[in-house]
Amino acid sequence: MTTDRSSLLFDWGHLPLVTPDLPGTGGVIRTDDDDFHVEELPLYVPSGNGAHRYLKVEKRGFTTSDLVRALVVAGVNEKQIGVAGLKDKSAVTIQWLSLPVAADHAAASLEELPGVTILERSLHTNKLAMGHLAGNRFTITVRGVEHDAAARARAIVARLAETGSPNWFGPQRFGRFGANAWDGWRVLHGHSVPGAHRLKRFFVSALQSLLFNRLLAERMKTGTYQTVVSGDWARKHDTGGTFLVDDADAESARATRLEISATIPLYGRKVKPSPGVAGEREAAALAAVDLTWDHFRSRRGDRRISRLALAGVGVTQTGDTMQLSFALPKGSYATALLREIMKVDVDAPSTSSSADPDASAGDGGAYDLDESDDD
Repeated sequence: MTTDRSSLLFDWGHLPLVTPDLPGTGGVIRTDDDDFHVEELPLYVPSGNGAHRYLKVEKRGFTTSDLVRALVVAGVNEKQIGVAGLKDKSAVTIQWLSLPVAADHAAASLEELPGVTILERSLHTNKLAMGHLAGNRFTITVRGVEHDAAARARAIVARLAETGSPNWFGPQRFGRFGANAWDGWRVLHGHSVPGAHRLKRFFVSALQSLLFNRLLAERMKTGTYQTVVSGDWARKHDTGGTFLVDDADAESARATRLEISATIPLYGRKVKPSPGVAGEREAAALAAVDLTWDHFRSRRGDRRISRLALAGVGVTQTGDTMQLSFALPKGSYATALLREIMKVDVDAPSTSSSADPDASAGDGGAYDLDESDDD
């Protein structure tokens, strides 16, 4: 074994900033649950008819898994409960859940939890599935900021609106020790991992995420963050269409205008290795940690866009308190944007471990992107 644990730990210090020349606001987040508001943006509105009860729930002090467990205790089969994403207890979050109409009585168990309120009830024809959301809207209070924090934040946001904001997987994806990717590596190499019987897919997903971050960091270090290279699969920001880059010089002009961005693989059996320069980089990232594409045959895989096009970011400041408001697409991390604005390693892994994949998902991006995959 030539790969060591330290090489597969999450560390903000390994991920470059897009705006290192612009001073950050400083400050801290999550001093209180009310400082971090997250609201799911649904992919569709419940139709008002069907066999599934949809509940729009506001909660604080509980994870999404806590709500699911309360419904199970009330007699609902866990497999019949639907959620679109996982949210953490250290925030005020609004999200939708679904359960069979036949189990409607169990909804009362949620409001027995202090800090949980059902805001809306509806019906729909299908169970809510993981990933069935358009994104998340955030309202975040940052305390202890610099006196000119709002001006600093607006300057950074203006730069990111031109360059795109890096679509990092944030620290929530990697556990409180930042070591979930290491556990995923051990799973793929056949080693025994505590909890792997329950969390194997989550650990491997963390490894996919860490490799994505590495490939994105390499693009930033090599000057190809705002461009494309031969063999890239690029995605259009306006339509979501994806295409293979044959003429990198021609397409790089569009990338510089933030019309398109390169995608980066979440390695898996349904994702083909890229040709050209992009393919060489993908293979090298695997070889650096003693892996091959074949190690990920149990995962479906996907391609994730490397940059986000920001719009509508709100910034206000009163004294040493700043409030930021913005929306991000599903699977994207508020902490990545906050880190760029604050120049602080937001939610960096701590020394207390947690194997619960829902433990820090209040960012809005921490659900398992490959939820339907086979083990």
